[in-house]
Amino acid sequence: MAIKVVDVALREDFGFDHIMWVYSGRRGVHAWISDKNARELDDDKRKAITGYFDLFKTGVQGGKRINVRRPLHPHLVRSLDILKPYFARVLEDQEPFESSDGEARLLKLLPDKNLNDALRKKWDSTPGRSSTRKWADIDALASQGVSKTLDTKALVQAKQDILLEYTYPRLDVEVGKKKNHLLKSPFVVHPGTGRVCVPITATGDMKEAEKFDPLSVPKVTELLREIDEYKAGANGHDDSQLTMTPTDTQGVEGAQLKDWEKTRLRPYVEAFDGFVKGLIKSEGVRVKRERDEDGVTGADGMDF
Repeated sequence: MAIKVVDVALREDFGFDHIMWVYSGRRGVHAWISDKNARELDDDKRKAITGYFDLFKTGVQGGKRINVRRPLHPHLVRSLDILKPYFARVLEDQEPFESSDGEARLLKLLPDKNLNDALRKKWDSTPGRSSTRKWADIDALASQGVSKTLDTKALVQAKQDILLEYTYPRLDVEVGKKKNHLLKSPFVVHPGTGRVCVPITATGDMKEAEKFDPLSVPKVTELLREIDEYKAGANGHDDSQLTMTPTDTQGVEGAQLKDWEKTRLRPYVEAFDGFVKGLIKSEGVRVKRERDEDGVTGADGMDF
């Protein structure tokens, strides 16, 4: 959900092209925005872009946690369209309203006391009701006219806010605000889980994000075992010293591989390599275009 909401906004609203999403190794994701104009942003501009995605109030105790204005910004309208089908899965998989605390939280976010009383009565009479059914009960009872004071527009807005609260991405805003913030590099190992921080999507294809399974990401101990198993296999020799690129080894019978090519890490490294090559190619095109626009050609336009 986070990748889809943020990625489309970075591309369509800010015009960035070179975005790689990297798994944190535990529960999060990192967006590496590598366009030259992104890399050169000062702290104020970084803070402004980060703030664009920050909907959540800080230090809220029990009340409404998100802060949005009406009419909704086009980014939020688009985000609701993206998140709505996922919200149905959240209700089914995570049951946020099944417990008494979750139920109370839901009622607190609805705008009409009479509707709340009717919902509470229904749920008390049918214990164990699922979150999906409780969510459907809101519209069902509202349409039955259980509250003469109900503002249907306020109810729609409240439901939008609830959906955003339970699905819109939470950003670690401090990471993106300053140029000198310490960042976790791709391919480091998460100290808690032992999983490698691998690229999720490096091409902008959201299908890669859809099929990504964090539990399938290799742990460093597993990679070491895979290398040992490869060495003990049919080749029967230690070939870790000869360095060749993935392209070099393709189609070469008996070609010797780097250690990472012997493991499940290989497709992630190749995806990262493709992302970097695409960025370098784009930089070359940009530099040439800028030189042409400035009328700098030939030897005088070359960097040494």
